[in-house]
Amino acid sequence: MSISAVLIVKNEAHHLRECLDTLTWADEIVVLDAGSQDETCAIAREFTHNVSVNADWQGFGIQRQRAEALASGEWILMVDADERVTPELRDSIQAAVQQPPAAYSVSRLSWCFGRFIRHSGWYPDRVLRLYPKRQAGYNAALVHEKLVVEAGLAEKPLSGDLLHYTYRDLRHYLEKSAHYAQAWAEQRAAQGKTATLWQGVSHGLACFLKMYVLKAGFKDGKQGLLLALLSAHSTFAKYADLWVRTQTFEKQR
Repeated sequence: MSISAVLIVKNEAHHLRECLDTLTWADEIVVLDAGSQDETCAIAREFTHNVSVNADWQGFGIQRQRAEALASGEWILMVDADERVTPELRDSIQAAVQQPPAAYSVSRLSWCFGRFIRHSGWYPDRVLRLYPKRQAGYNAALVHEKLVVEAGLAEKPLSGDLLHYTYRDLRHYLEKSAHYAQAWAEQRAAQGKTATLWQGVSHGLACFLKMYVLKAGFKDGKQGLLLALLSAHSTFAKYADLWVRTQTFEKQR
């Protein structure tokens, strides 16, 4: 059963080669670029001829749908440029596609600020990534897109970790967090949703307590404390962004 490893990318030259090095066993590698200004496409072409560019960005869900359509394999393995497939996960994938069709989840182990994060609600962080092309596909969400599986298709876990090198440094975290907060607020505003600053404070506090206490973030050392604080800030920021949009709209009426 043929496997297409599929990636959507933009300005990922610093990550891409290391990622694709762990995918050379796949029958096909498909890379859809969103208009990179670095060497992303050149690096991708070192590994595959199936490199396309679509800079008409309409969100993560739509971009993944476009990438899915470019794949010719019977199975799709969706991977991000900052991820690495371990040998154990590779073997599990190759065995899984010999079985009856199912949607398979992988456990992501994230490296952040100098260590692998094994608590804080970050691990095993299971996400559906391997699926039969004709029986599953991504929705059109602007952000936090999800795989939608055909009714009756079983969901099963794979063994082995997908290593996730999530943030280069604190600036990268803050920039990525701001992008997600903006996309979240835009999506909610388009649905007619509103928010208050108090919701931002309460949700942010709840996020910190959940990560650091309930999810044992304290076991991740200083990185666990930093992540809990940053996540609380990010949670507050997305509600604050939605509140600001609401206030601006009210004044314009």
